[in-house]
Amino acid sequence: MNPTHQCQQVDTTCDCGSGGAKSLAVDGPTASNATTVAPQRFRIANMDCASEESEIRRALDGVAGIRGLQFNLGDRELAIAADDHALQLALDAIRKAGFKPEPRNVEDTSDGATAAAPIGFWASWGKLIAALGLAVAAEGLAFAFSDSWPAKALGMALAAVAIALAGFSVYGKGLSALRQGRLNINALMTVAVTGAFLIGQWPEAAMVMALYAIAEAIEARAVDRARNAIKSLLALAPEQAEVRQSDGSWTRVGVKAVVVNAIVRIRPGERVPLDGVVTLGQSAIDQSPVTGESLPIDKAPGDEVYAGTINQSAALEFRVTAPASDSTLARIIHAVEQAQSSRAPTQRFVDRFAAIYTPAVFILAVAVALLAPWLADLTWMQAVYKALVLLVIACPCALVISTPVTVVSGLAAGARRGILIKGGVYLEDARKIKAVALDKTGTITEGKPKLVAFEPVDTGLDQRVLEGLAKSLAGRSDHPVSKAIAEGLSTADLEVGEFQAVAGRGVQGVIGNHSYALANHRWIEERGQCSAELEARLAVHEEAGRTVTLLANSERVMAICAVADTIKPSSAQAVADLKSLGVTPVMLTGDNIATARTVGFQAGIAEVRGNLLPEDKLQAICELQQRLGITAMTGDGINDAPALAKADIGFAMGAAGTHTAMEAADVVVMNDDLRRLPETIRLSKRTHAVLWQNISLALGIKLVFLLLAIFDNASMWMAVFADMGASLLVVFNGLRLLGRQQSK
Repeated sequence: MNPTHQCQQVDTTCDCGSGGAKSLAVDGPTASNATTVAPQRFRIANMDCASEESEIRRALDGVAGIRGLQFNLGDRELAIAADDHALQLALDAIRKAGFKPEPRNVEDTSDGATAAAPIGFWASWGKLIAALGLAVAAEGLAFAFSDSWPAKALGMALAAVAIALAGFSVYGKGLSALRQGRLNINALMTVAVTGAFLIGQWPEAAMVMALYAIAEAIEARAVDRARNAIKSLLALAPEQAEVRQSDGSWTRVGVKAVVVNAIVRIRPGERVPLDGVVTLGQSAIDQSPVTGESLPIDKAPGDEVYAGTINQSAALEFRVTAPASDSTLARIIHAVEQAQSSRAPTQRFVDRFAAIYTPAVFILAVAVALLAPWLADLTWMQAVYKALVLLVIACPCALVISTPVTVVSGLAAGARRGILIKGGVYLEDARKIKAVALDKTGTITEGKPKLVAFEPVDTGLDQRVLEGLAKSLAGRSDHPVSKAIAEGLSTADLEVGEFQAVAGRGVQGVIGNHSYALANHRWIEERGQCSAELEARLAVHEEAGRTVTLLANSERVMAICAVADTIKPSSAQAVADLKSLGVTPVMLTGDNIATARTVGFQAGIAEVRGNLLPEDKLQAICELQQRLGITAMTGDGINDAPALAKADIGFAMGAAGTHTAMEAADVVVMNDDLRRLPETIRLSKRTHAVLWQNISLALGIKLVFLLLAIFDNASMWMAVFADMGASLLVVFNGLRLLGRQQSK
């Protein structure tokens, strides 16, 4: 496996279990003091695969004083928390294992591998092309001058140079593994190529190593698509922002230098450089890179904007609310990178299988070499050659890479659609969901009350006059219901005198020398202004789950204002999609049961539970798990956090959700679109299917060629094509997830 081969997940954090990734794993009796030791970061150029991670872990097992390790295979980086003495011992152990750790500055947040990619790419391909040319020349000499000793000597020299050019890193890691008694992919290839060269099959040995290295380089470039699918989002945010200075002038500065509360200006067509709140201007913003929304969103003063989104129609000014390192886009990328360390169940199975499979293959090859001359009437050279062919064919690279590239592609595909999945385990397990518990406010509904009806009680009065009175009173109050009434009426405001808010009742004031009130049902009854006819009209609205406010003067009720939290346009479709997937939707809400049933009916949810406290929602999740099986919870508030944590998979509404809910959840829906739930389940089903397709491909191809080798129908050429062909097949099959997009 050469240094450019990326055959495992992008990021792996030790001891993360099946849940979300930990920032730094802490082990041993000194764990309580681990936070006092700042981790030191090192770049290890030839650490790019889970097998290398395992080798480094084993090398560090005997080193005392290490308090934490954090592996980031995407950046080829290892963070070690240890005191100076233990750190030096750890670095010595890593070097002894065949790796070269290089210190990395904390301030250096760039991806070194990416920065050096153009030079490294051409240097690597130049060596590989030269190695392939020398291998072909060695094959040609062996074929044309098979009996000529000078030609044989030249051919052996060409083969040796080809092997050195193509397989230097493979030999380095393979020999290190063999010295330590470990059998990995590099050890298998080292033994196979060396053995072939020594028994006189030097042209094949050179060709095998050259083809192996070229195939791995192609594979590495393909895997980069998955590895960089999330990090490439960083390029969406511009590197500079136009910031207002203290003298009122505008200057472009680097986004990292922009402080919170600074005022930034963006022009039409520009990308938003930082998170913020609009202070001046109105425009449409394309938020699809962050939230996955297909249509631009209108923004006005008070609305949030996100780094990486695109301003479309007019200039905007906004106040920065987070530094560049803590923008919504940066947090998405960081969360998904951490999520890749949480291995899916299938991935853990493959890792355990490969740990047994590789030594078993080596033992089988040794048995063939030793027993074939006795049992199959082969010469010793023939038996050794057959054993070497078996080693190359059975190389487990395709099997090892079959799962992580698929999981990474699935996580990236979800993030591009505004679905932030916090671990491969949740990506794979979402397909098993049997029930989804849904909070009402902010999840099924908009979470913002709106005026849905305005009805004059006295038909003899002009409706526009009544609307003006109601809006004028409501506009003076900060109560959500009053705000909804004021925003829902389009008439002009009137001057209000002697305004007064009456707690738990409503508001009142004087307009045009007459006293008016916007009162709730209770206050109207206390004022003695209710009638049987009015009660009947109010009952219709209240049964529909609406909050009723009445406009009244000192003598009678004049108009009815009905406010409701309206259902999201996408909720009914989302519920229908869940049902089509065999998932049972259940509403859990703290609102009254009448309102809950009304909203449930509109959304198509048959099972509705109202008047629930946070502990009641928790108990409901437990009951659903026992009755229906794997249960998900969807919510956005602090009161939903216990249920989100208890559910098998928790979905948080990211746009309107609280920080607590998003921390407790396993999946964050960035645009609050409930249709992302069935989309997540469908993505999980596709990911699971591709995982097992890849495993079947990897094992099936190897089984076929193993049988061919046993019955003398396979050569080392066929062996390397079988191994690398299987690897490339599973890589490109996994990458299909990146190319498949759900309908907007």
